[in-house]
Amino acid sequence: MVKPNENLMEVKNLKKYFPLRGGFLSRAAGEIRAVDGVSFSIRPMETLGLVGESGSGKTTVARAILRLSSITEGQVLFEGRDIFKLGREDLRKLRRRLQVIFQDPHASLNPRMSVEDIVGEAIVIHHLARGPEKKEKIVTLLEIVGLSAHYLGRYPHEFSGGERQRIGIARALAVDPRLIVCDEPVSALDVSIQAQVINLLKDLQRRFGLSYLFIAHDLSVVRHIAHRVAVMYLGKIVELATRDRLYTSPQHPYTEALFSAVPIPDPTVKQKRIVLRGEMPSPVNPPSGCYFHPRCPYAEPICRQKSPEREDLGGQHWVACHLRKRAGHKINSNKGGRNQ
Repeated sequence: MVKPNENLMEVKNLKKYFPLRGGFLSRAAGEIRAVDGVSFSIRPMETLGLVGESGSGKTTVARAILRLSSITEGQVLFEGRDIFKLGREDLRKLRRRLQVIFQDPHASLNPRMSVEDIVGEAIVIHHLARGPEKKEKIVTLLEIVGLSAHYLGRYPHEFSGGERQRIGIARALAVDPRLIVCDEPVSALDVSIQAQVINLLKDLQRRFGLSYLFIAHDLSVVRHIAHRVAVMYLGKIVELATRDRLYTSPQHPYTEALFSAVPIPDPTVKQKRIVLRGEMPSPVNPPSGCYFHPRCPYAEPICRQKSPEREDLGGQHWVACHLRKRAGHKINSNKGGRNQ
């Protein structure tokens, strides 16, 4: 049992490389560095937001910590145990504690299964209830997520996107998990429905003591639900801090650029938009030194030569950026530049 002041999950130097094969004999011709040395932790009843552009490695991290894919290097400790050293039976028990809510509520639900079967499948697999007790548990789960018991015999195509996602949430709750990986759970929903689902997740967290790894593109959504936020770029976490500190004082140029693109619902407030040069480099052939330097408006020679080390700024805030290490320089999130 994890104590409140201990980490529920710890990810240490996680790497996931995919081999590239080519030629007549399909020999190894290189590798894709999808995740390249990622480390973070999640505490009980905490939501860690994971943000970044498409292709930054967020979903690969999610698949790794769910043990849905192998890893190249590193450790994933859940409740103090390395999940990649668990045997078959221990892994089956782990599935109860570690669940997932997928991005597309239409593709993630079996169209040939009724709601009762979808939500009840894991209950049967883990021998949690049978007969009338199982049905009663399923009805309770549906009511918790805001659906009616009358939906038990219906199929996924008969529901709206928001209702389908609620079914997916009920399925994740069915086995009493400790940590739920939310892989962009609201990106496919209308804005009004997004708010309902986010508020539901927050209520469930308080009610059941859940922890979340919340992956998203929408920084406004992450700000509403996350306690801490990690920013990924090309397979690496470049900045991690508490929500309030990161949103008010980002210290990495990439974080600064991401936040400059978030619309502000106040026409009197003027915000300078930072437009990054070019596209994210390929993980097949990442740049030398700091991966972000080809697009960074502040890049200096050291950025092209040496990869930045993680720097602890205090207050649960750390950043990997040479700019922070130069005396007298500091990212200014309001002006989009540096204070000299």
